[in-house]
Amino acid sequence: MAEKKPPVGDLPKLAAPARRALDRAGVNSLARLSKMREADVAALHGMGPSALAALKAALKAANKRFLKD
Repeated sequence: MAEKKPPVGDLPKLAAPARRALDRAGVNSLARLSKMREADVAALHGMGPSALAALKAALKAANKRFLKD
């Protein structure tokens, strides 16, 4: 049985493909995520609509947001 990785930093729990996409992009916290444009995060291979919605909700709860265009 594969071991599940806990959420990294303050990021919400995400499906494995989305978590790997963020890992590959070097994103391990909401602070780093807030330095990216939403479109760039959405374009990451493995990032789906539910993961993007969870990230947006986590950013909002932390009074942060994606980088503006």
